[in-house]
Formats: sequence, C-alpha cells, structure tokens
Amino acid sequence: MDTPRTLKSAYDLIAAGLLEESRHNEAARVGERYAIAVTPAIAELIDRADPADPIALQFIPQADELVTRPEERDDPIGDHAHTPIKGIVHRYPDRVLLKAVHVCPVYCRFCFRREMVGPDGDGTLSGEELEAALAYIAAHDEIWEVILTGGDPLVLSPRRLAAIMQGLAGIDHVRIVRFHSRVPVATPQAINGELIEALKAAGKTVWVALHANHPKELTAKTRAACARLIDAGIAMVSQTVLLKGVNDDPAILGALMRGFVETRIKPYYLHHPDLAPGTGHFRMDIAEGQAIVAALRGQYSGLCQPTYVLDIPGGHGKTPLASATTQSIGEGCWSVSDYRGERHIWP
Repeated sequence: MDTPRTLKSAYDLIAAGLLEESRHNEAARVGERYAIAVTPAIAELIDRADPADPIALQFIPQADELVTRPEERDDPIGDHAHTPIKGIVHRYPDRVLLKAVHVCPVYCRFCFRREMVGPDGDGTLSGEELEAALAYIAAHDEIWEVILTGGDPLVLSPRRLAAIMQGLAGIDHVRIVRFHSRVPVATPQAINGELIEALKAAGKTVWVALHANHPKELTAKTRAACARLIDAGIAMVSQTVLLKGVNDDPAILGALMRGFVETRIKPYYLHHPDLAPGTGHFRMDIAEGQAIVAALRGQYSGLCQPTYVLDIPGGHGKTPLASATTQSIGEGCWSVSDYRGERHIWP
C-alpha cells in the first residue's frame, strides 16, 4: 500500500476526492500564483460531503483567491519596511522575527505572507545569511525575544533547528525563543523526541505558538504532539485567525479555545484577517468580530479568552480591537491606534 503523501496540485486534490473535476482549471490558476499543500493529516479532517467544510475552506484553493480588492497589498503587515537584513523583521524594540525558512507543510488560503512563502517564495536562509541574521541579533542587546516564523520553522530538520538554537544560545540578552507553527496539526508525527531536543538551549525559555482555527484541528494526534512538547518543558500558546465561514461563530470559537486550554495551550491571539491579496472572502467587518468576541465573555472561562487583534498595515504593529483603540469612522472604515498611540485608517 502506498504511503499517503502531501497533495500539491489540482490534479492531486481531484484524485483524492477533495476537489470536483469541474473546478480543475480554477484551482490550477490559483496554484500558479499561490502554493498548494494538503498533508494526509489535514486531508483526513475534510468532510467531502460538506461543501462548506471549515477545513476545506482553509486549504483547498478556490476562484475567489484570484480576486484582488483595491485595499489589499502584497506585504499587508509591512514586513519589508522593518527588514534591516535578510531573514530579520525588527518591528518592536525587544523582539525580532527570524524567518529562517519560507516553506510550510500546508498552505492556508488566507495566509498574510502568501506572496513570500512556498516553493517559489523567498527561500530558506543560506548558512551565510543565517550567520548574518544571528550577528544582527547579537549586536542589538535590546532584543529579548526571537520569534522563528516564516514559513513554518518546524519543517526544518532537527539538525538545522539545533544549529539555530546553538547560535542563539551564545547570545546572552536573548532569553525567549518562540516558534510559530502548524506542524502539530498538519504533521503531528513530526513532533518527536529528536525535534523536541533540538528546540532546547541552555539559558533560553522556549515557547511554541500553535496555529489552529477550528476545533476539528485539535485531533487526538495533535493533542498528543502538543503534550510531548509541554511535558518536555516547552510552553505553548495559540494563535487563530477569525475567518468568515470557518469560525465566525461564538460556539465554534469557544469550543476551539476550550480545546486549547484542555491541551494546556493558553489562548493568545485571535487575528482579524490581514489585507493579503485574494483573501477578501474570509474577512468580515471589525464590528462583527468584536460582537463575536464579546459573546465569548460570560459564556466561557477567562482562560478561554484570546486577545482580538489587528496587525495595522504598513508595519505599525498589532493593536487590540477594543473600543479604546478602535473607532468606527464610517461604513467599513475604522481609525485604529498603534502601540505608540498614533492613529491609522483601516483598510
């Protein structure tokens, strides 16, 4: 029997029964611009009889992705504006992103870095580029936290992850290393002892932020993978994107947040969708999001309350979408305040 493999094309999706043959051309056109990958673990979660399946909506390409709205942009959160050297994004004073790799085990159809990730994206840092990125971190003693993202850093081999951690181990002012990943959901078997050991370094506290958007993603295998991380002393938080048709319902979000807490993962961020090209069909108005989040209060434990945030376009950072920082100034238009107190118009 053939070992199940990751599905990477419209043909693959049709052969697996995840895409109607009549949609081949549209899916192939999407795939020419934005990468496609659906792992066996994700494919197993999709209800082929449900045209509105929330997992399929996240990973199966659709024609709406070819529609770019005027407000959308290739770099929606301003990574490029805060990139002093390849692989580093230094937006906030005390932390940096280290983008060591730009491939993922799966490609979300709403990804805010969809123009940068994938086989044809920005690529993996070379040895020299990684050394330069680490040298930048070492030269800036205000950097307390390094966040490995990309791409998904946990697709790297344990050998490469250990090399990165060894490089960070020699930088005293870095105390926290955080990994943002979908691997425990997409390929839970990859979270093994060798990988977990590779994430550790003397003097560093390691966190993993798990990206999951629907309760179906927290399978027994995913929960077991997270337990292996947590039992090894690695703390976990969550990040979720509020997506129309996927989790824009207090009951679904509440079940997801309870699932995180049951798995010993602290709910952290609930992101308003960014203005990435071809993702408008996932976005709702901020007021709708605020109402959904408000409905979680009182119905679900305080442990289950994420912070609803907007990443302000142009690289101005995240802001909580609470009334003090967010004001409606017209139909679908908002004034949002960044962490410096400066106001910006969204979208």
